[in-house]
This record gives sequence, structure tokens and C-alpha cells, in this order.
Amino acid sequence: MMDFIKEYKKKGLLKEEAVGFDQISNYLKRANKDLSVAEANLKIDSEASYNYAYLAMLRAGRALIFSFGLRPTDGVQHKTTVEFCELILKNKISDTVAYFDLMRKKRNRFTYDEPGLAVSEAETFNALNQAKLFVKTVGGYIQEKNPQQKLL
Repeated sequence: MMDFIKEYKKKGLLKEEAVGFDQISNYLKRANKDLSVAEANLKIDSEASYNYAYLAMLRAGRALIFSFGLRPTDGVQHKTTVEFCELILKNKISDTVAYFDLMRKKRNRFTYDEPGLAVSEAETFNALNQAKLFVKTVGGYIQEKNPQQKLL
């Protein structure tokens, strides 16, 4: 893990930054709110729901990075966040982290390259379930790492 962090700091993708536990907790609270928004929009707008499921994962992933006293930098913060989560969570939920990366790529396509790219309700439902597992796992990991702090 230290080699990864050292390499990413050298490349300018991660930097050291002291982030308070209250900020980490706020990111996880927002991730849970994003899950609620994704669920509420599932029948209304699959793309919006998918996007909020992805944002929940992104915010939880950033909270995970912050819990290590680091912050992603540069123009590839989303990718760096996924790669960091893969490093930390690969033995817990590797399939879900891989799905996070697929969501990142698809969301990027329909946000920047292919407006109107269809996201089915079934695909969004699956994304929402993956996001719920991811946020819960990240929250548990951070809480386990910091048992003296109250999370959420």
C-alpha cells in the first residue's frame, strides 16, 4: 500500500492533507443521502438515479481516502478514487469496486460524450444495490479503523 501511495503522490495524484473526522463523517452522510435520492428517482429517471448511485460511491471513496490523511488531486480524481478503493477494499468487495469503475466509465460517457445514452431501470437498480454495499463497507472500514470516533 505504501508503494501505491508513494507512487501516486510522486505523480501528483494524491497529496497529504489533514481531514477532520467530522468531514469524513459528513461525506458518508452525503453518500447515504445520495443513495436515498437515487432510490427515490429510480422510477422517474434511470440516468439521474444511476448518477446519484455513482456519486454515493464517489463520496464514500473520497471519505476512505481522507481517512488516510490524503486527498486526490489533478484532473483524474474519480479514477484515482476508484484505484485507491481497489487497493484498500480488494479483499472485501473486489467485484463491487470493479463495478464502481464500470459505473465511472459509463457515467463519464453519458455525462460528457453521449448525452441520452440509455441506462435501463434494471441496470440502475443493480448500480444502486452495488452502491449500498459499497457505502456500507466503506463506512464499516472507516469505523473499524477509528473505533474511538462516532461515525454518522
